[in-house]
Amino acid sequence: MGAMSARGDWREGLPEEARLAVADLGPVAAVRFDSREVQPGDVFVCIRGERSDGHAFASAAVEAGAVAVVVEAGHASDLAALGVPVVVVPDTRRALSSMAAAHEGFPGERLTVIGITGTDGKSTTAFLTVAALERCGAKVGLLSTIECRVAGEVVPNPTRLTTQESPFVQALLARMVEAGCTHAVVEATSHGLALHRLDDCRFDVAVFTNLSTDHLDFHGTMDDYRAAKARLFAMLDEPTSKRVRRTAVLNADDPQWRFFARATQVRKVTYGLDSDADVLATDVMLWPDGATFTLATGEDRDDEIEASVRLPGRFNVANAAAAVTVAAAVGLDPMAAAAGVAACPGVPGRMERVEGAPFEVVVDYAHTAEALEKVLTMLRPLVDGRVIVMFGCAGERARDRRSGLGSVAAVHADFTVLTDEDPRSEPPDAIIDEIAQAMTAAGASEGERFERVRPRRAAIARALEVAVPGDLVLIAGKGHESTIEWAEGPEPWDDRVAAREEIARRFRVEAT
Repeated sequence: MGAMSARGDWREGLPEEARLAVADLGPVAAVRFDSREVQPGDVFVCIRGERSDGHAFASAAVEAGAVAVVVEAGHASDLAALGVPVVVVPDTRRALSSMAAAHEGFPGERLTVIGITGTDGKSTTAFLTVAALERCGAKVGLLSTIECRVAGEVVPNPTRLTTQESPFVQALLARMVEAGCTHAVVEATSHGLALHRLDDCRFDVAVFTNLSTDHLDFHGTMDDYRAAKARLFAMLDEPTSKRVRRTAVLNADDPQWRFFARATQVRKVTYGLDSDADVLATDVMLWPDGATFTLATGEDRDDEIEASVRLPGRFNVANAAAAVTVAAAVGLDPMAAAAGVAACPGVPGRMERVEGAPFEVVVDYAHTAEALEKVLTMLRPLVDGRVIVMFGCAGERARDRRSGLGSVAAVHADFTVLTDEDPRSEPPDAIIDEIAQAMTAAGASEGERFERVRPRRAAIARALEVAVPGDLVLIAGKGHESTIEWAEGPEPWDDRVAAREEIARRFRVEAT
């Protein structure tokens, strides 16, 4: 998202004492954190990344035209000779967010902002929530793993990050305001919350879907991972000029929901299928292509709404219940919201069917052990023949994810094809070997219950080759993603496109 004229004064995002250093500066063209993107008239914020420290690039930013640099304590004297104002703040990541929000005119104050967090189900719940709100007449913006939208217009996502850095987030919210949006739905990842990328969104509703082990390569411990997600709920207590009743929407079926409830002082509303929730899904009927159910609402759950969702599995009933609960929490008609959820055709890369083969082929984003287990156990009773799954595991991520995926596949799949999935700088064969070891340890013998096939396209072809009518092929791990990440850079890729092409090649049907 390129530079635009300022919608506000970036200096309002600085601590009061820090503003003195730039009192004589006017508006800037853009707030930047990447020195390679700096243009004349920008302000450069030095943030620490995973591999480099922005303070080392302050000189390059000034040479490119930055009119001021923002640094953390201890760096000001080193950069005093740059010839531009040097602003010292306690935490440049925190300052980047507040400066970006100020530069964009604090757009979160002019939207009803809904944040969704959890280990699994965030994107699906976000899409269903957008559908629910739009059926109620709201004009909605979206920021999710899959795509960003401004009033129905898709905005390109420049990276594979679910939660972009705060200048992108705030500029997107500002575009929503200018497009006349009334609501914004924001997928809130633990990374984004921990790194202050969402600090100034002014959330009005926070949704908790579930919690399981993930991202410990970044957070270190489950306590830190959980605490990062809890920041979304703590932000509900921050002051705001809006008159929306702030609400925490919590999945009462997950034992962690009370922890998140304690993170905020605002109203709490629970949803669930198996608990004493405020919004309870009952009479659940599961089908291969979705589910029907009743939502019991009201003080005594004596109000009933007939509902459905075009995604299979009990977990998607929970995601649908969350979407309707959100709509009701912001004062919209829950019956209209349920109709919006029922009409939502699906979510890209989430239990997405690929047509053309003489058996079922499904692409799904499941890339953790818990997510893969949910999908496989949901599919099992719907399949007369075998469940064949193809997946890999990402490099430079927590290694216990590999053993977890392997153990799940050994127990819940009839046949598995192991392959590449974003190896990054790690040797792909070494990643696959760790998954294979876990499968063997869980009782699955190589050659009989699983194979190793590289590259990913050949693995898809192999999964299709071994399947027969009555079987189901699950292509797991990447879902909607459009690249495979290698050490030398991203390779354009789409599991859905590759599956269609391999089906067309094998079964002589036209790829669509």
